[in-house]
Amino acid sequence: MTNSRGIPSRVIILLPGLLLACCWQRTTLAADIGLKMKAKELAQKYLIIDTHQDVPYRLNKKAEDISKRTEGGNFDYPRAKEGGLDAVFMAVYVPPEYEDDGGAYAFADETIDMVEGWAATWPDKFVLAKSVADVKRRFGAGAISLAMGIENGAPIEGDLANLKHFYDRGIRYITLAHSKSNHICDSSFDEERKWNGLSPFGRKVVPEMNRLGMIVDVSHVSDDTFYQIMELSKAPVVATHSSCRHFTPEWERNMNDEMIRLLAKKEGVIQITFGSMFVNGRVNKESAARRKHIREYVKANNLKGEEKEKYAKEYMKENPIGDADVADIAANIDHAVKLGGIDHVGLGSDFDGVGDNLPNGMKDVSCYPNLIHELLKKGYTEQDISKICSENFLRVWSDVEKVGRELQSSK
Repeated sequence: MTNSRGIPSRVIILLPGLLLACCWQRTTLAADIGLKMKAKELAQKYLIIDTHQDVPYRLNKKAEDISKRTEGGNFDYPRAKEGGLDAVFMAVYVPPEYEDDGGAYAFADETIDMVEGWAATWPDKFVLAKSVADVKRRFGAGAISLAMGIENGAPIEGDLANLKHFYDRGIRYITLAHSKSNHICDSSFDEERKWNGLSPFGRKVVPEMNRLGMIVDVSHVSDDTFYQIMELSKAPVVATHSSCRHFTPEWERNMNDEMIRLLAKKEGVIQITFGSMFVNGRVNKESAARRKHIREYVKANNLKGEEKEKYAKEYMKENPIGDADVADIAANIDHAVKLGGIDHVGLGSDFDGVGDNLPNGMKDVSCYPNLIHELLKKGYTEQDISKICSENFLRVWSDVEKVGRELQSSK
């Protein structure tokens, strides 16, 4: 059937629906543009602290001027300012081989020297931060606050006095292990569980860190180690760069639901990390297969140092697995919030520590607004976002400082 103008009746019936759909799409698009603008505004309005970036490790391999926009890497000053980043914990990463070969203490000191050098060379862009008060006082002043944490407790070298040395140098957390078990505890990556949790020395390390006011970082440690730390620590603890095992069920490196609940119950915080393999199950599974191949090849061919890194880099380039999406990071945050509450979740990107394995929309430090946008889409309020961006972690850091003062004054 047609009308007097020869237009089929079915077209006439469909037109209002099509017009409504187009109007809805335009309205939805306009609303999303509004949320993106708000996300950029909030990134600049609220203090953002990222509790784990491996910039020193990256620059140890290739020196770059991070006061300017760099060709490589995930961090530099211009991009950080664009993304609203105000404070960052630079990881003093110590490779696991230093545990057996020696030199971990000296390597950590040299890396701390490097970070201190940035603040000395570019004082208008970077400033060292050793306390919550430092971070809050400098918010909005232009320079980015640089705090430091040691990743891998190997530099302690079996001497508790070394904890005080590193505290005095500005270290405010220690990730007790990395990819291999060490003299302090077992690692989630290491199949050999030498201690079934903490070593006898590790059981001394945790109380001494409490006494100094130094945060105990449970990222990378085995499940047994985690539960023993939670029982032993007098101060809240932090997972400075971990995500939810709910999305990667076979991967001990992430935290399971029970652990996240317990961390929150003990007033700690999980700082969700961004790597695609951390936040997306498919990517994690394919990454695991790729890591297994590299590990077996390296072992069979006795590759070490630069040879090992070169092979791994080439193999990964030849065998891409695709990336997650920034929405996956938001999903991990949302899951952790549902388990532990809005007061116990934060951000710990692991930028410059996971290579190119970063989600679409979250490739570098300019991208925090993209994550805030995803959270706004999920209905998170400004107050929620402020808590996730910094308030939760700073509260826990303050609590750790307070416990340290109390323990020192009681003796």
